[in-house]
Order: sequence, then structure tokens, then C-alpha cells
Amino acid sequence: MSADDVLAELLAGNANHVEELSDDYFEDVQTSQHPDVVSVCCSDSRVPQERMWSVDHPGAVFTPSNIGNQVWDDDEGERIVDGGMLYPIHHAGTEAAAVVGHTGCGAVTAAYQVATGGGRPGPRGVDKWVDLLVPVVEEGLESDLVDDEADDERVVNQLVEYNVDYQAQFLRESADVPDDVAVYGFVYDFQGVYGDEYGRAYLVNYDGETHPEEIAKRIPEEYEEATRSLLY
Repeated sequence: MSADDVLAELLAGNANHVEELSDDYFEDVQTSQHPDVVSVCCSDSRVPQERMWSVDHPGAVFTPSNIGNQVWDDDEGERIVDGGMLYPIHHAGTEAAAVVGHTGCGAVTAAYQVATGGGRPGPRGVDKWVDLLVPVVEEGLESDLVDDEADDERVVNQLVEYNVDYQAQFLRESADVPDDVAVYGFVYDFQGVYGDEYGRAYLVNYDGETHPEEIAKRIPEEYEEATRSLLY
């Protein structure tokens, strides 16, 4: 499609959106928001940030996103928790945070290629975020959790999960995130890597616990299949 065709589809889609909304759709969030969770997702177009939770009302999920679902930013050489994560926690009463990676992540793949001797993908704005992931990938490859002798697809998906755990741990250790904020890590699977349920968000980290058997003990029994791991 041409750019004008895309614009026409956007306008038509928004018109349909307006028609579908009830008159009171925004009534409870007109002047304030109190989202239940702040969920940082990869900005990949295949990862539907609200639809994956079947959220159909405004104000429930605060949704920062970037390539590689990274919780941090660089501030004069120091890694700090990104403001998109901190704003709802400090100013909107949010008490739960989720890091949501996804299978086949392009950002993790790019960082893996750099870590194993390849070049950066470019341009500079992309390279910045890939560079922030490279140390995570290098640590993962040196760990006993990632099988660096497996095929590249397997390694990348293991590194996706490793990165989710790493980002969740960064949040849990940050002085800017209160201790009573729960932190969860998920991998959204639209490729059938973890199982045969496409679109399942697999819970791989529950407040620092990463072993599926232990996580399963903490969640309702009917969701036991939603916790799996490529690392354990």
C-alpha cells in the first residue's frame, strides 16, 4: 500500500473505533488513571500489548514499549529505570510491573549477532538500543543457562527469556522501584516455541523465581500450563 492508502486505513479504523465505543467508555478515566500494571513490551508489531490480556477498557494497562522490551535507559553512561516504567508506579498507584518479551525477537537477534562478531544493524537510533542489549546477551552466552552450541533459533529464544529475567531483576534491584511492587516476566509466543498454544504469554519469572515448578505453586492450578522455560 502507498502511504496515502495507509493513512486512509488509519482514519477508517479510527472511525470504526469511535462508532464501537459506548457513551460512557472513558467516564471513569476522564481526569485520572490508575492502571493495574505497567507492562513493557517489545515494540514489535506482532505483539498486541493490550489484546494479549483481553483488556477491553481504558486505564488498565500502562504500556511503554521499545525494541527488546528494555526497562532501562542510558543517562550519561548510567543505566536508570526508564520513565515509562516509573511514571505509573510513582504517580498513578500501580503496584505490578510486567516485562514481556517474545519469541524470535529481532532486537535480541541483532544483539546476538553483534556479540558473536557481526555488525550493528543501523541506523544510530536502533544501534543505541541494540548496544544496551549486547552485555545481557554476552552474559547469557557465558552462563550455563543458554546452550550456545544449539542452532541460532534456539539460542535466540533462550536469550529472549534470559533477557526477560535480566530486565525483571534490574527492576527488582532498583532503588527507584518500591519493594512492594510485584515484578513478573513473560515471553509471548506466536511461533509455537514453548508449546502449541499460539498467543500464550508464558510466565517465566515470578518476582525473581524462574523455575517453572516453583512458579506453578504460586499461581492458580488452571494456569499451570502457562509457566514453562527454555532455560531450566
